[in-house]
Amino acid sequence: MKSHGAARSYAKALHDLARERGQAEAVGVELAQAVELVRGDAALAHFFARPGVSAAAKRGAADEIAQRLGVGTLVRDFLGLVAAHGRAEILPEIGDAYGALVDADLNRARARVRTTVPLTDAERTALASRLGTALGGKLGSAMPQGGPAARGEPVKVVLDEVVDKDLLGGFVAEIGSLIVDASLDGQLARLRERLARG
Repeated sequence: MKSHGAARSYAKALHDLARERGQAEAVGVELAQAVELVRGDAALAHFFARPGVSAAAKRGAADEIAQRLGVGTLVRDFLGLVAAHGRAEILPEIGDAYGALVDADLNRARARVRTTVPLTDAERTALASRLGTALGGKLGSAMPQGGPAARGEPVKVVLDEVVDKDLLGGFVAEIGSLIVDASLDGQLARLRERLARG
């Protein structure tokens, strides 16, 4: 899809500048604030998506958002550029692509974890550690040369937890295309499959 390519290009350009300045993670936090604001305001998203609105008006709105959020010059200028080029509607995709670049820099993976009950701090720490060990060097090919994975550093897993009352027990973790199913539902499904095969 064309917008995905554009989002990656914008994210990479911002990431390169932010890394040069040693601000990659801080810029990511500020960009995430702007993305959250645009995602949460349908009228604002509609304004940026309208082709009849001038580039100057969109840039002005982006500057106002940046001032309201108190973001730094780099993010303010970036938001203005994206808006002026009529690409503010892909800001959420840009934010996701930027976050992936920062995660790669830090040898970090994000796991969406579904559980029947909220995890305790100890369970969260243990699960993140186990998932990081299970990933091993699987992130290495996506990492920049000389990055943390290339140096053999462990993968740090950040959990995004969702309580799923439909699970019977255990958890299901999704990290990119990798799925770790340690749920009771998954175990029962595997048992049914074995019994059906005889």
